[in-house]
Amino acid sequence: MARSPGPPTVRLRIDAGPSSSVGPGKVALLEQIETSGSLSQAARELGMSYRRAWLLLDDLNRAFGEPATTTSVGGAEGGGTRLTAFGRKLVGAYREMERAVDQMAASRLGWLTAAPERPLTSEARRRLAPHAATRKRTRDRGAKRP
Repeated sequence: MARSPGPPTVRLRIDAGPSSSVGPGKVALLEQIETSGSLSQAARELGMSYRRAWLLLDDLNRAFGEPATTTSVGGAEGGGTRLTAFGRKLVGAYREMERAVDQMAASRLGWLTAAPERPLTSEARRRLAPHAATRKRTRDRGAKRP
C-alpha cells in the first residue's frame, strides 16, 4: 500500500542579501530570546550550540540597517539579550507572511493530498515486482538498502 503524503508545506526564507537570509531557524531563535532574555538559554532550548546561535544572531544583526537584538553585560539583572523594536517587527512580519503562505499553499496545493488512492494496475504491479524482490533479498541478507 502506498504511503499517504502529508499536507504540502512551504518553507519561507527572506533573502536579505547575497549571503544573508531570515528563515524559520533564525526567527525561532529570536522568539526564544524574547521569551528567555538570554542567547545561551535560547540556544539550549533550541538544542543548538551557543556558538551556532551567536553566529546566526550576528548574521541577523548585520543583515539589515539596524540590529534585531541588543545585549547588556552584568548589572543588577545579570545582563542578557533583548529584541529591539525592529527585531519584534521582523518576527511579526515573518510569522504573518508564513501564515499567508501556508494558507496559499493549502488552497493551491491541497489537491496533491486530496487525490484518492487508486489500486495499482496489473501493468504497474508487473513493472514493480522485480524491484520489490530485489529489496526483499537485500534485506534478508542483512545488507544495507541502496
